[in-house]
Amino acid sequence: MDETFAALPPRDHGLDACFLGPYGENAHLLEKLVVEFLRDHVYWRRNFHPDDPPAIATTTAYQPDYLAVESRIRRELHQLSAQLKKSVPFHSPRYIGHMASDLLLPGLAAQMLALPYNPNNVTDEVAPVTIEMELKVGLQLARMLGFSHDPTQADCAFGHLTSGGTVANYQALRLALAMKAFPVALRAAGVPELALPDDDWQAFNLSGEAVIDLLGQWQKWLAQLDATARAQWRERVRTQRLEERGLVDFFAAHPSLRLPHVLAPITAHYSWSKGMKLLGLGRAQLDLIPTRGMRLDVDALNDRLQHLLRERIPVLMAVAVLGSTEYGTIDPVDAVLDARQACRAQGMDFAVHVDAAWGGYLTTIFRKPDGGFRARDEVAAEFIYFPSPPIHRAFAALADTDSVTVDPHKLGYLPFGSGAFVCRDHRAMALLAERADYVFHGDSPDDYFAHYRGLGQFIPEGSKPGAAAAGVYVAHRVLPLDHSQFGRLPRATVRATEIFYERALRFAEEQTEQLTVRVPFEPDSNLVCLAINPPGNPSLARANAFMQRLYAAMRADPQQPLQTREFFGSVTTLRPELVGADETRRIHASLGLEPDLEGEPLMVLRHTLMNPYLLDQENGISYIERYFEFLARCGAQLARC
Repeated sequence: MDETFAALPPRDHGLDACFLGPYGENAHLLEKLVVEFLRDHVYWRRNFHPDDPPAIATTTAYQPDYLAVESRIRRELHQLSAQLKKSVPFHSPRYIGHMASDLLLPGLAAQMLALPYNPNNVTDEVAPVTIEMELKVGLQLARMLGFSHDPTQADCAFGHLTSGGTVANYQALRLALAMKAFPVALRAAGVPELALPDDDWQAFNLSGEAVIDLLGQWQKWLAQLDATARAQWRERVRTQRLEERGLVDFFAAHPSLRLPHVLAPITAHYSWSKGMKLLGLGRAQLDLIPTRGMRLDVDALNDRLQHLLRERIPVLMAVAVLGSTEYGTIDPVDAVLDARQACRAQGMDFAVHVDAAWGGYLTTIFRKPDGGFRARDEVAAEFIYFPSPPIHRAFAALADTDSVTVDPHKLGYLPFGSGAFVCRDHRAMALLAERADYVFHGDSPDDYFAHYRGLGQFIPEGSKPGAAAAGVYVAHRVLPLDHSQFGRLPRATVRATEIFYERALRFAEEQTEQLTVRVPFEPDSNLVCLAINPPGNPSLARANAFMQRLYAAMRADPQQPLQTREFFGSVTTLRPELVGADETRRIHASLGLEPDLEGEPLMVLRHTLMNPYLLDQENGISYIERYFEFLARCGAQLARC
């Protein structure tokens, strides 16, 4: 214990002001902020037109029907409060389950402050303040990822918030498909004077940069026409676009083209399957690539790309995962970009998207305050293992991808639902614009913020909460997204993860007579999995039954007081088709199980180490140590059953 704390840097008291705290230690701060700004909101209402008389008389509060409604409000809120006490205690360092933890107090307070104003971030007519905040959040995230973030530059990035990573992934598919099909539509419309490809295959395989350049040529060519000719050509191209014709008619009109495929690791989130169905591309066009050590197998990716190239089947997108949902593993983003470069030389191109819903904010560990990227040696000096050379290369490569999904409501420590989509060059977003004259009234393409004030025309959603944008924006202002500010938070949790990992290895040695314990693969981020088997048991079914009983002691039960649980965790499974046959045999054998590739998948504990107070230096408490003491006690008891 003493050695654990001695190895840690001094307590970061700056982060202590950023959370309500496991014990509600900062209740006074949050209460002061909420009351202060609620009063400020009331003053704003009263001073809008102070000469207007109050619509609700002061005597109304004494009327029987008023009092009756007040009573019902109080009763229902008390019942709601009582029910919510059964919620999962994400705030506690005893919670190490799913991707949730305590909330950043500045983001929480800002969202609460903005709620009574009820801004709707579909257009600046109803959200003149928070739409600009949302656009600035997109630029904050773009800077974190290494994209151009200066709105005065032509190639500036663009980002917006979503309800979560799922919708952000849908947006990536929408944009990639629009960019793929646009040059084909220009050819079909017979637009003159543009440098168009010779055939549909070449048009469908232009690079993203070439498509944006072609879009700019098209816009300049239109601008020199008179109003009548401009309208005619716009309509002529519109009727040839995939978005107008639909998938069936578009590909029927271009028989040399086939439905494009999307390539993603088998560890990818199920939102990719849903997205393929939603866009009408079909689940059959989603190719799930095997993994090696739970990370995308680059050789398998290249083999699949070559097969598709030989068959003249286009590729819409290749997806890399920066922190898989179940295992936290990080794919080799740089190798995916290399694979695309090799395909370009053979006449096939596609978008590269990174699903960094989980790991996106880990980038702050690598980002310098001036926007530069830190060298691996500099970063590694702060950790035991992190980052390995492949992980450092993966994060460095983000700046060269086309788009990224990030979830502020995960490692950004902000309220649900705040996901985000960021694309490297905002000019491509013109291909997604949807007009609605009752909401959008023209744009100013030379003014970045004015151009996107009608945000709803570019995004999948219509109405969306501006309060969420206020929360994310303020949190990023309080803790800028670089290693000296926000990066202190993931740095602390990655350190805790390394300590957890080392403790898990020692735990495995200590438990050899009571339990067989293995870490199936080294962690890349804040997730650590643990496989446990009763001693001498060769049966996969019995091992899983044991894990079910162990998990039952670590899950929330609304029929039981929360205090009956010492710790809260989660489980996942190691499916052979996901892990790979060789890895599955290795893991089974290490646990003393008879290798079984056909039966049920092996169940493992999944630990998400987000809470910054897992190692409580102030009180000399290691919740990591306490957790393994609990696991030894509970595991030994269950193993005897």
